[in-house]
Amino acid sequence: MIRAENIKKSFGPLEVLKGIHLEIPSGKIYSIVGASGAGKTTLLQIIGTLSKPDSGQIFYSDKNVSSLSEKELSSFRNREIGFVFQFHHLLPEFTALENVCIPAFIARRSKKEAETEAFRLLEYLGLTDRLQHKPSELSGGEKQRVAVARALINKPAVVLADEPSGNLDSANREELHDLLFKLRDDFGQTFIIVTHDDHFAERSDRIVHIKDGVIEGD
Repeated sequence: MIRAENIKKSFGPLEVLKGIHLEIPSGKIYSIVGASGAGKTTLLQIIGTLSKPDSGQIFYSDKNVSSLSEKELSSFRNREIGFVFQFHHLLPEFTALENVCIPAFIARRSKKEAETEAFRLLEYLGLTDRLQHKPSELSGGEKQRVAVARALINKPAVVLADEPSGNLDSANREELHDLLFKLRDDFGQTFIIVTHDDHFAERSDRIVHIKDGVIEGD
């Protein structure tokens, strides 16, 4: 499904990724783990086309996304990839329903279609009674579930998450982890998750250990 070939990335004199090779099959949950500064988030951003490697290529189902223009990349990213971050990044002036609809509007889907899909997702996530609530009126766990719904609105094949439970208490953390596995089982999506949570990593289909810019064991 996703293939990273010889990914290298430096920031000034600091070589962060030193030749990453990684293949991630469809319908799996891969956890990326490692010490702070090991290059986990940098790799996730490159896989998600948010950042370009200095060298190397990223393939999605044999499509070389490294060769796409910025406009093509933006369209591809919005259509094919969902993102969930440690901080929900919901827009405070919009309701839960409106926040979830935003990627669908960017993809030029109709208001009716976007709202129907957003309602379905929020219902699936147990947030039917929070549709018209703004982020300030939601708990931490509810905000992150809204963020998950937003990531799923365009039915992406891949969801990338950077410490998605890092800002939650233990109960909400476990709830979110269970939700991610349920989403994989129900919808067959691929999840690539940067995490410091050993318990979650141990549940995933594969743990990718990054140390000093390379994958340990490769």
